[in-house]
Amino acid sequence: MSGQTVESVLRAFDILRELNRSRVTSLKDLHAATGLPKATLVRLLKTLGEAGYVTNDRRQGGYQVTSNVKALSCGYHRDPLVIEAARPWSIEFTRKYQWPIAVATLEERNVIVRFSTIIDSPNSPFHGTINLRLDLLTRALGRAYLAFCPIAEREMLLDLLDIHERVERQDALDMLGRVRRAGFSLRDVMSEPRSSNTIAMPVMLDEKVLATVGVTYFNSAFSVEQAVAKFCEPLHELSLRIASGCEQFQADVADTCRVRSDHQIAT
Repeated sequence: MSGQTVESVLRAFDILRELNRSRVTSLKDLHAATGLPKATLVRLLKTLGEAGYVTNDRRQGGYQVTSNVKALSCGYHRDPLVIEAARPWSIEFTRKYQWPIAVATLEERNVIVRFSTIIDSPNSPFHGTINLRLDLLTRALGRAYLAFCPIAEREMLLDLLDIHERVERQDALDMLGRVRRAGFSLRDVMSEPRSSNTIAMPVMLDEKVLATVGVTYFNSAFSVEQAVAKFCEPLHELSLRIASGCEQFQADVADTCRVRSDHQIAT
């Protein structure tokens, strides 16, 4: 046992992960995949069986998970994969530049802040922003989504926002066009609090906006020009890293499903 780690628990999870890859797994295959002694595997499989998570189907020549494993994830209400991918890179950004990062995803007519590094920043203008709903047309994180999402989605969202009058709609489209040309968005100058500002960019994958990411700073610390010069390049790099991490998460999930499907076909 290492520190306070209970090795038998870690081994049990290793077994469950491996069993989840295939419809039926033999003791020999489990031994090869986990490197655990067969005697240890038998003890742990018996324990998992008594707990109702594993069954030994001798007719099919191996072990398999039961439907009870679904209960292990029924309380999981975490954010989308993009937020998981964003977490380490956002924290690293704030540790380097000191200013807080926020990551938001679309929900109906707004974007909602799903992750923030306010706790890691000594300079945050806010005490907390998690679950804060932000307007798509006036807030930087919202503008970044609306400007870079596909045209059909943009038109649909403008309809949801009741932007129907011709001049008003054209003004919105012109503003979003300027955001796309610049590659980033800022808050509307009339948005509160006026003591701070946010630079935001989209997290893109396959031409879809997965989320938006922004850095917030005090206007007393930087002019807009200074903030753009300081933050735009690292913020763009951050958005690319988040997209890459999300793509890797998706590939890992697809690979797990493929392995399981291939095994089911083979058996």
